[in-house]
Amino acid sequence: MFIPTLFIITVISFSISRLAPGDPAALKVGAGADGNMSSSTGINAKIIELVRKQWNLDKPVWQQYVIWLGDMLMFDFRDAFANGQTNLSLVKTRSMPYFGDSFQDNRPVMEKLIEKVPITLSMSVFAVFLSYIIAIPIGIYSATHQGTFLDKTSTYILFVLHSLPSFWVASLIITFVCNVEYLGLFPASGWRSVQFSENWSLSQKLYDIMIHMIMPMCAYVYGSFAYISRQMRSAMLETVRQDYIRTARAKGLSERTVIFKHALRNSLIPIITLFAGILPNLIGGAVIIETVFAVGGIGELSFKALVARDYPMIMAVFTISATLTLIGILISDILYSFADPRIAFSKKN
Repeated sequence: MFIPTLFIITVISFSISRLAPGDPAALKVGAGADGNMSSSTGINAKIIELVRKQWNLDKPVWQQYVIWLGDMLMFDFRDAFANGQTNLSLVKTRSMPYFGDSFQDNRPVMEKLIEKVPITLSMSVFAVFLSYIIAIPIGIYSATHQGTFLDKTSTYILFVLHSLPSFWVASLIITFVCNVEYLGLFPASGWRSVQFSENWSLSQKLYDIMIHMIMPMCAYVYGSFAYISRQMRSAMLETVRQDYIRTARAKGLSERTVIFKHALRNSLIPIITLFAGILPNLIGGAVIIETVFAVGGIGELSFKALVARDYPMIMAVFTISATLTLIGILISDILYSFADPRIAFSKKN
């Protein structure tokens, strides 16, 4: 179901993106703040028509989709083999899916995405690692110490954090932690200093990036602690009530062995399920956090594309995110059988 599901997602995404009000060509020409071609006359209208023709916006939506899908599947190699000749430079530069050229600056969409991937990917990988490495132990402790003061306190604190909007917390961090009029401990924007130089030592580069990423990371991960830890706590509570756990304790096994060897593995199903959403987040990143802190990753790039009605960029992000989501679900299904041998996907006689 992977391929048909992805196809349906692209059809729906393509159709929805075209329902947004305004005309990208009119925005490009600057005909009106509303991006409406009817608000322009004379020479502007002619330029808009030319831009619409260049971007294939003058064609019906279904034809636009066919053209987009053909370019993506063919990697836009058609002009590389034009007139019976092979243009090796085009073949080399187009060795990846071609999502068209951005409406904003006419640069290839894939080229712009590749520039931003290292920023978003490094930020997201560390955020996922930090969330799980903190939330899972909290969930295990809460389950094994149910009803204690620490269990109730951690639950209360985590749900308070979970209820705070990320953009509001990010604004508070910029105002009070990053602002030199208050604490001024960390930079307020960007992912590295303006003075950043390739001639710096590796330790200098890492330190500069680290001090820029600490506050965005804090605003990025705090909300996930409560959700992951509660999932771990609920699964662990259900597992420790099972008969085989009571049998393990009756045999004289230590509590540590019972929890981490027998109960933990069978409590990982909900955590593995959450993994399906990790992969798209590695690319999509935190749009709000990247925008507020001006990190300059794919999240901020996606936000600007939505504002500018940059259809090729929007469709590229949609398609890549959908593909990674389906891959995440597939990996989760496979991991289920490793966590619980009773789960199998092969046909049995």
